[in-house]
Amino acid sequence: MLPAEEEKSLPLPERWPRASKFALSACAAAVAELVTFPLDLTKTRLQVQGEAAVHRSGAVAGQPVPYRGMLRTAAGIVQEEGLLKLWQGATPAIYRHIVYSGVRMVAYEHLRDSVLGRTEDESFPFWKAVVGGMSAGAIGQFFASPTDLVKVQMQMEGKRKLEGKPLRFRGVHHAFMKILSEGGIRGLWAGWVPNVQRAALVNMGDLTTYDSVKHFLLLNTPLVDNSVTHSVASACSGLVAAVLGTPADVVKTRIMNQPRDNQGRGLLYKSSMDCLIQTVQGEGFMSLYKGFTPTWMRMAPWSLVFWLTYEQIRRICGVSSF
Repeated sequence: MLPAEEEKSLPLPERWPRASKFALSACAAAVAELVTFPLDLTKTRLQVQGEAAVHRSGAVAGQPVPYRGMLRTAAGIVQEEGLLKLWQGATPAIYRHIVYSGVRMVAYEHLRDSVLGRTEDESFPFWKAVVGGMSAGAIGQFFASPTDLVKVQMQMEGKRKLEGKPLRFRGVHHAFMKILSEGGIRGLWAGWVPNVQRAALVNMGDLTTYDSVKHFLLLNTPLVDNSVTHSVASACSGLVAAVLGTPADVVKTRIMNQPRDNQGRGLLYKSSMDCLIQTVQGEGFMSLYKGFTPTWMRMAPWSLVFWLTYEQIRRICGVSSF
């Protein structure tokens, strides 16, 4: 049989391994996103509460809204806006993960296997895992940043309605078109710098920790490649990712949610560094960890659902292991 004929006879995952991994990662991420999205919405609302820059600008009339905490914020959304509003912004979030998770997984595997390289015993040194995880996360998030921008702004629409402000968007497509018309192509990438920084830090914690813990357990404990191993690795990766990524996530959320002029320029923050400085000076260092609890509570199960779904679909489709 000729090489070309042999290649055509191979299963699709073997003929197109990277494309298969991309599709597999996107499917797993969509499931994980839908399951944990209410925690993401709660986290976003917490991150914009009590913004010092908002109060200094006079953009909010009346008394400032007190910081309510995770449970009271989530309960308030249900009581004031309705249960289904806990999933407001889920559509662009899924779009984001189709791009982000697919690209970051493929990029990480390519960096690990073809660029940085494993050792002779097939292990992956920690420093290489750190470089690969941060690079893969940054690449994936840069391409997915417009969908993240739309997600954050749509997550705040319910709050705007309660404050008596006009809604900005009629839907996902209208949001993309409005942002594009007001700020051009660059407007779609507003807040991409802290977004990429957050993704790099989160992936350093997520992919690096998951990959390292999983292989450590397989090499040094009686555990085998099963759901118990994946659960332990996911719990570790979720905690580390939340600790590393929350400060950049707070800055990213505030940059993306700030009001803009007719040219699409931010009215509260000149840059991500300006947002960071104003936040720390006006609210204290710990304000950078607003929303940490729902972030961590979301990341651990998100990572667990993602990796369990990934591994199950991988086995069904015959795709090689991560």
